[in-house]
Amino acid sequence: MSKEPIPICLVHGGAGDIPASRVQAKLNGVKQAAQIGYHHLINNGSALEAVELAVIHMELDPVFNAGYGSVLTTEGTVEMEASVMDGKTLKVGCVTGVVDIMHPISAAIRVMEKTPHNFLGFHGANRFIKQQEFELLKPGALITDQAKEALEHWKEQQKNGGFKGFAKTEIGHNQHERGETIGAVAIDILGNIAVATSTGGITGKLPGRIGDTPLLGCGTYCDNRFGGVSTTGHGETIMKSCLAHDIIKRIDYLGEDAQTATETACNNMTERFFGKGGAITIDKDGNVGISFTSKRMAWAYQKLNTMHYGIEKDDHFEQIVDQNEVDSLVNVAGKSS
Repeated sequence: MSKEPIPICLVHGGAGDIPASRVQAKLNGVKQAAQIGYHHLINNGSALEAVELAVIHMELDPVFNAGYGSVLTTEGTVEMEASVMDGKTLKVGCVTGVVDIMHPISAAIRVMEKTPHNFLGFHGANRFIKQQEFELLKPGALITDQAKEALEHWKEQQKNGGFKGFAKTEIGHNQHERGETIGAVAIDILGNIAVATSTGGITGKLPGRIGDTPLLGCGTYCDNRFGGVSTTGHGETIMKSCLAHDIIKRIDYLGEDAQTATETACNNMTERFFGKGGAITIDKDGNVGISFTSKRMAWAYQKLNTMHYGIEKDDHFEQIVDQNEVDSLVNVAGKSS
């Protein structure tokens, strides 16, 4: 007789050259998001709902590059993208080129639920969002002073010869550093798995650039038979390696556990294509996988009454969760969303 799955909501706050000055804010954000998702799961909520709630919380936090924390294109505009996948039904929703909306992840879910399509982009996606009566923001409302300063820093670097090698996923060692892609993977009490990933892209991207986040098998993949994965890092590299799908197929064909599959796939990607990144995974048995080849990646998950979290490569901290603090956090999150 199989055991009832233990609910888990595992989140990441982006892989990159995160400076020490940003570490605590990143950890606070991912821990709060993991608590919100877990609280929903233990109250009989679905995995899909849990990942949406976790990502919504991070989209509101300017320390992360998604929603309100999104970085700017070369023209000083915000173009966001997101994707979700339900491991039970294999239904998918993806959006790119989204503007003037706080929560691209919710738009992706609406694409999954309200259209016969998997993916909407740019003009079509934004027209659909208006038709779905999402709250639209004034043009430019998502642009923060930090994002503008980060773009100016990037432009100065270009004048001085440009960044060497790959585009920065984080502008490290600079007070105007911006965060990277965010994501969440959850398994609920029924054993269903879901994944959600959201991003503003990379500072100084050309308008119309599409990264790995909204692409199935790259930024997001999920199947109840094997597990779910959300990735982060240099999008062009992740696309070449189909990182999320590689991890799932390692679990499927090679029988690797979540940690081994995640670690091997991330390392192989960087060895072959040089670009750096990371991923979080939950397999069908509720095992967790966390790995990254970048300098840092903030991650967290709650299991029973213990919060697990880290940001350095050898980190794995634990702390007992105060349920009163969680209830307070959830109440605030409910009002803001």
